[in-house]
Parts: sequence; C-alpha cells; structure tokens
Amino acid sequence: MTATQVLEDLVSDKSLADSCEEKLDHQAVSPENSLASSEGNGMNHEFGKEEINGGFDDEQSVAAETKDPWEDCGCTLWDLSASRTQAEFMVNNLILEVLLANICVSKSSRVTEICLGIIGNLACHEVLSNAIVSTGGLIEMVVEQLFLDDSTCLSETFRLLAAGLQGCGSISWAEALLPDQILLRVLWIVGNTLNPTLLEKSIEFLLAIIDNQEVATILLQPLMKLGLPDLIVSLLQCEISKSGDDSKLERSSVLDLVLRLVEALSVVDNYSQVISSNEELFHLVCRVVKLPEKFEAASSCVSAVVIIANLLVDMQHLISELSHDFLFLQGLLDILPLVSDDLQARNALWCILERLLAHIQESNISISALHQFALLLLDKSYLIEEDLEGHPIDKLGEDLKNSNAHKKSDASATSVSLTHLVPREISFVGFRITI
Repeated sequence: MTATQVLEDLVSDKSLADSCEEKLDHQAVSPENSLASSEGNGMNHEFGKEEINGGFDDEQSVAAETKDPWEDCGCTLWDLSASRTQAEFMVNNLILEVLLANICVSKSSRVTEICLGIIGNLACHEVLSNAIVSTGGLIEMVVEQLFLDDSTCLSETFRLLAAGLQGCGSISWAEALLPDQILLRVLWIVGNTLNPTLLEKSIEFLLAIIDNQEVATILLQPLMKLGLPDLIVSLLQCEISKSGDDSKLERSSVLDLVLRLVEALSVVDNYSQVISSNEELFHLVCRVVKLPEKFEAASSCVSAVVIIANLLVDMQHLISELSHDFLFLQGLLDILPLVSDDLQARNALWCILERLLAHIQESNISISALHQFALLLLDKSYLIEEDLEGHPIDKLGEDLKNSNAHKKSDASATSVSLTHLVPREISFVGFRITI
C-alpha cells in the first residue's frame, strides 16, 4: 500500500473532517486548559500498572479483535513515515492537519498513540521541522498530551518532544513547555511511572533539553528549581537498589540513562555546582563503580567514572574518604578494560587514581591500610600493565589531540584538564609503574 492510498482512506470521511475543523476553531489550548483537564485524569494513577495487572478485560479483548480500518491505515503510515521521501510526500498532502484533527476528536488512546507516533517520525526528518512548527495548534496539542494517563501515548509524546527539541524549531517547542504546571507534570511522570519504556523516553527528553544549549537556557533553570536534582537522586537510588542481594542490575538501560543525565548536568555552566554539592549523589555514583558485574553494566560504569572525575574537581574533600574505600579502588581498577577504547573515560579514570595516590602519599595512613592498598595494586597490576601497553606514552599527545577533536558533546566531556590526567610514574611502597 502506498502513502497516496493510505492518505485517501484516512481523509475520506467528510464528517470527520467537518467535526475536526469545528473542534480546532472552538477549542483554545492553553496551559490553564491543560492543567484543568488533568485534574480528573487520575493524578495518582501508577503508569504501567495496566501491564502489571495482566492486560485488558473481556470487553476490551473483544474490541481488540475487531479490525479497525483507521488503525490499519495509521500503522501503515507510521511505518512509511520513517522514510524521508514518504514523509515529505505526507506533509505535502496535509498529513499534519489530518493527524492534528484526529487527535482533537479521538477518544481512543490507540488512535492518539498512532498519530503521535507518526508525527514523531516526521519530526526526526530535519527538513520537515519548519512544517511541523508552522502547523497551527500542533505544538500546543502535543504538549497537552502530557496530561494523559496512558503510558503508550505518553511514551510517544516524550519521543516526539525530544525530536522537536533537537530540530530547527526547538525554541518554539521549548517555549510551549515553559509553564511550571507542564514542567511539574513532566517531573511527576518521570518520578512515578512504573513503565520502563515511558521512563526511558522521559529521561531521553530531559537529555534532549540539556544537549541543546538554547533549549537548556529556557528550560533548565525552572526544572532545577522545581526539583530535578532531587528527582535524579531518587531515580539513581531506585535503580541501584533494584540490584538486590545478587548485585545484578535489573534495568541497566535505565541506570545508564540516569547516569548520562548526571554526567550531562555535571558539566553544564551554572548548574554543575548544584550537582557537585550533592554528596548523596556522589556516593550513589560510587556504588555503581563497586558493582561486581562490570561487563553487564559497562556503559554505566564508564559514565560513573567520568561523573566522579568531574565531581571531584569541586569535592576534593571526599578524596580522603575514597582513599580508605578499597572496594571502590578495586572496582575502579576493574573498569580499566572497559575504558580502553574511550579516551576521555580512560583519562578520567587515571585522574581519579592520580588523586587517590597523591592523597595516600601525603596523608598519615595506617600501616595496615597501606599494606592493604599495596596488595590491591599488586593484585590488579595485570590490568594496569595491559592498559599501559595498549596506550604507549609516545602516542599520548596524538590521542589527547584526537580526543579534543572528537568530543561526543560538550555535556559528555570531562571537565578536568586532559594534559594532567595520566601520571608519568606511580611509585608506591616499592611498587613502581613507569608509563
């Protein structure tokens, strides 16, 4: 089926089009209307509970078995919209107006999800950003969907918003999200959802805000004021506690996203201090380094190392505490193979080690602690040797230059000086490593 045929089927219902026009003309969308509409939407509803409780009732099951031509056409368009050529054709044939009209009149969460999913795909094509932003009422209608209680619709809404914030019309999307009641709703969803997909999409939305400097200028300050730092600590605590007694992460992908959020905030001007002053957050990130199953959470461990290196710039008093935490040192050395191909993360790890070794050499550490520290270094000496052999000192200058030239983003780059991360020589209680 081609996009032309699907579009013809989708807009062939004249009565739907007439009712849509009337709806668009008389329904003024505003933050106040959005807030009012949410009051009866079950604000204490636990998103994702429908999945836990085992699905639909008998009446819904019968309805699900009935073929819905609109849904079939909509799903086809959803697939086709992934193609830039098909997406441009759809937009040129007023698909945005059709989808907006359907969202306005639909009482079906499935129809709403499909419409949002199609627009989300269209928003991924940069060439269509202006068309989406210029469609009257569309941005406001999408933002209003944040006050729904359906987890699938909310997932698609966050995906669409994240795509919009990365496009050329990002300022328009950011301004529509600015009212406090909308940002509070966003934070409430992130902090209360039980649906893993919705949680991931909502965190990716927050990352999209931080990654775009213009958007961050508009939205980050109110988000921080409304409780984003406390929410991050709560999320991190929750995900780490899910590891249980067996120390195996239940949702490593979610933990990875939360840590990416912390990492991004830890290097944002004017807000890094808020993150670095939170000792509870620092200790939670250190717990990630201590997880025994490093390869199952490799990405999280790498992010944790970069975060710790960034935080220690402003939290140097915690070096003393870490110098007596041998589980942390052991975990840090075990991460060496994971950062071998990530120069920035490797530099961050060596920076932490350099700080720890310098502190131990300068402090009055007990003989027993000194002995334990030396034994740990000897036990992990093969990891240190492998890392140093894989990164000869004569290539260090070139690697550092390439690292600066190929940063993933300003938010993910460690804030420490790269030229002082790897010590030329570590000498400790007769144990000497020459780099």
